[in-house]
Order: sequence, then structure tokens, then C-alpha cells
Amino acid sequence: MKSFDTWLDRFCRKYPRFSLPNLMMYVVIGNALVYLLDQFSRGTFSLLLYFSRSAIFRGEIWRLLTFVFVPDYFDSVLFLALSLYFYYFIGSSLEREWGSQRFTVFYFMGVALNIVTGLFTGYASMTYVNLSLFFAFATLYPDTQFLLFFIIPVKAKWLAWVDAAIFGWGIISSLIWGPRLYALVPVVAILNYILFFWSDFSYLLGRFRHRHSRQTVNFKSAQKAAKEHKGYLHKCAVCGKTDTEYPDLEFRYCSKCNGYYCYCIDHINNHVHIH
Repeated sequence: MKSFDTWLDRFCRKYPRFSLPNLMMYVVIGNALVYLLDQFSRGTFSLLLYFSRSAIFRGEIWRLLTFVFVPDYFDSVLFLALSLYFYYFIGSSLEREWGSQRFTVFYFMGVALNIVTGLFTGYASMTYVNLSLFFAFATLYPDTQFLLFFIIPVKAKWLAWVDAAIFGWGIISSLIWGPRLYALVPVVAILNYILFFWSDFSYLLGRFRHRHSRQTVNFKSAQKAAKEHKGYLHKCAVCGKTDTEYPDLEFRYCSKCNGYYCYCIDHINNHVHIH
């Protein structure tokens, strides 16, 4: 459990009502309905909903939201159903982990970035935002197993590399075959993921640097040497109690003392600092 305050924590406290429970269920149902209506209208219904910069500038502002419900089309209805189920499973899992407010912030950040990108490039799609959900899922549940082709068990952290390859191909194909500005669509989806997890990444990077710093390495070496030569790992600098004699006693090191001075729980807050 993280013990630091992030921009997301502050946002959630400031806007406690900014949430839409079961958000992914509405997205999936909307995609399914648009697909079905397209079957009856020979594909013309989604033409009224997809993101079109020129149409938006003409006053069709509903497209700023309805493009979220325009599905990715597959040759098989089965693949469409599987993709929608996958999005629902991942989205609902993230909502259970984060709560509806945090998941709503994550998803609508992706929508907002897509709108800005679409107004700049003329193209916006929720495909990569929905795919970026799996990055978030793999970050939280890296060892969760999925049955690839319903047979082969694969962990989420390995499937995340496949997801990354899809993003990479989307960027490269746009840069090579164009339009080049369309490469921004997968980029902003990744940016949404990075912005959301930036505080966590910074915290983990700080912990990694601390664990591998020269001071920490020397401290661990000193502890190991003390254990080998003195028979104990921790010894209170005030009362002389050790972790060998009192295995249930808690010991801590004082950050204000000049050096590695250890104190038992009775003296960590009641001793003269050594300088």
C-alpha cells in the first residue's frame, strides 16, 4: 500500500462525485447497440456518431462523445463479442481495484486526450484507449493468467508485450504509410497510462535507487558483517539489547544520528542524537 499522496488522490478528494459506476458496462452495451443498428442500416448509423472534425465544426457536437460507442469492426461477430467481453472484464476488474471514481478519471482522461488529438489531426478513436486498459491491468495484476486460444495459459505481464507491439505497429505504420499525424492516437493513449501511473513509477524508482545506493549497500554490508562476527544483527545503542536475545523486540535506526545507530522501540524516540 503506497503511503504518498498523488495528484489523483487530491483530485478525488476535491471532486468526490466525479464517478460513473459500471462505466465499462455502458461502453460495451453502447458498442453492441451501434453494431446491431449498423446491421439494419447497412453501416450508416455509425456514420452519424463517429468522430469527424469537420462535422463537429458544423455544429454536430454530439460526436465529441458518441465516437466512444463506435465499435471496432471485425470480419466475425464472434471476434467482436470476444473483444467487448475482454474490455468489460478488464474495465470492471480495474473498477473493483480502484473504485468507480478513479476508473472514471482514467477512462475520461483517455477520452479527453483523444478529443484534443482529434481536433488537431482530424481523427480520433477509442481503440487504443481500450487497449491501454490492459497496460493498467497488467501493472496491477502481472501474474494473472489468461488462456490464449482457450488452451495456452499466459500471464498478463507477457500479454502486455503483445499489447505494446500493437501500439508500436500502429505508430510505425502511421509514420511510414501515413497520415503521419495519426500516430498521435496510440501515443496519447500511452500518455494517458503514463500520466495515471506516474506517481507510482516515481515512487518505485525512488525506492530502487535507495536500495541500490552506495549508502544502502554499505549499510547492508555492515549489518551482514555484524551478524557474522557478533552474533546479532541489531543492538540498541542505549540499553544494549540485541535481536538475538530479544527476537520479538522491534529495532529501528535513527536518521538524525551521524552514522548507523540502532535503537530498540523503547529508545528510538528517547535518546540523545549522536553527531
